[in-house]
Amino acid sequence: MATTASERPLRRAEWRLLAVLGLPTFAFALATTVATTYLPVLAATFAPSATTIGLLIATEGIVALLLAVPVGALSDRARHRRVFVLGATPVLVLALAAMGFSGSLWVALLCVTVFFLAYYVGYEPYRALYPDLVDEDVAGRAQSTQALWRGIGTLAAIGAGGILFKAAQWLPFVAGAAVAALSVVVFGLLLDRVKGRNRRRQASGGEDLRGRLRELLRGRGDIRAFLVANALWELALGALKTFMVLYLTKGLGIDIGLGAAAIAAAAVFIAIASPVSGKLADRFGARRVMQVSLLVYGAGLLVPLFVTSKAVIAGIAPLIAFGGGVVMTLPYALLIPLMPREEHGLSTGLYSLSRGVGTALGPLLAGVAITVLDGPFAGTQGYQAMWGVCALAILASVPVLARVRD
Repeated sequence: MATTASERPLRRAEWRLLAVLGLPTFAFALATTVATTYLPVLAATFAPSATTIGLLIATEGIVALLLAVPVGALSDRARHRRVFVLGATPVLVLALAAMGFSGSLWVALLCVTVFFLAYYVGYEPYRALYPDLVDEDVAGRAQSTQALWRGIGTLAAIGAGGILFKAAQWLPFVAGAAVAALSVVVFGLLLDRVKGRNRRRQASGGEDLRGRLRELLRGRGDIRAFLVANALWELALGALKTFMVLYLTKGLGIDIGLGAAAIAAAAVFIAIASPVSGKLADRFGARRVMQVSLLVYGAGLLVPLFVTSKAVIAGIAPLIAFGGGVVMTLPYALLIPLMPREEHGLSTGLYSLSRGVGTALGPLLAGVAITVLDGPFAGTQGYQAMWGVCALAILASVPVLARVRD
């Protein structure tokens, strides 16, 4: 049988490009995981409630709502998107390091706000490099490679972070900042060497942003449906990232070092899901793979809502982690074929705008659910309520996804 375009093997130059392109993903994933996983644990020593912690981490989503679209659109007009990445990284890593020394809610809020301001200034233009430089027929595998980098960053942050946090509360933040800075420096040094003859982008003109948004979204129900579905996926992920460690330590009474090791073990299944789902998406279509995965993922999320047995939760964790890995891998691959060619930055900004809605609502809704349902779920101090928020968001996204074409 002849090899179809969607099944062609990656060329050596493409492998090199994807490896280098993934370095900022590793850096940003490691940094944001440290911030959103261990800042809640640190904040639990001075924040009055889970709702307050949820509001603190929801800062990410609020910043995304303000910055994602304009920064993405601005990068469409720039000659080199990497300037945004290299310029924002020093601010990001300094804010992350300072986060570890937060002793009050207001200091933590200042650090996390500066951190996510820098994050979105750098990440939106960086993400748009993928449709700029990578062919659409390998978009699924490109996103699986990026998700693999993200998984490695997440795994490193959670696994090492628990050990470092136990040694000194500031240590995971400072160590994460140093590793993130080094990764972005290597990216900046190597990108020109691996770009090769990939298609070049023409900077867009200075048209009115509102007009460009109206033109992009008018009559594009598939893009609008994607943005809604993506917000729901990020809502679930945002809730999980914020309260997972607290669920294990305060809800189930597990030592923080052991809890971090358990999450790191689950992250291995996230890493496995990335290449598997990317290859399947290139062969069968990202939407079809997502539809099946979401049903399994949503069903798995319901189990810890009703069951508190550590053995049962340990058994279902790989399934939940694999589903989360698919949701972390394929959404952008689903969006890339829908993007107008000269609006990659603006489209990426809309993508992150929908992420921002989810990352703002996820921690907040989960925090409120934990506080309100502390009585019915007293055995876990209310923390198992977050699983209901996550499951509802994932299952609600299934009919929305049906309106998105491959």
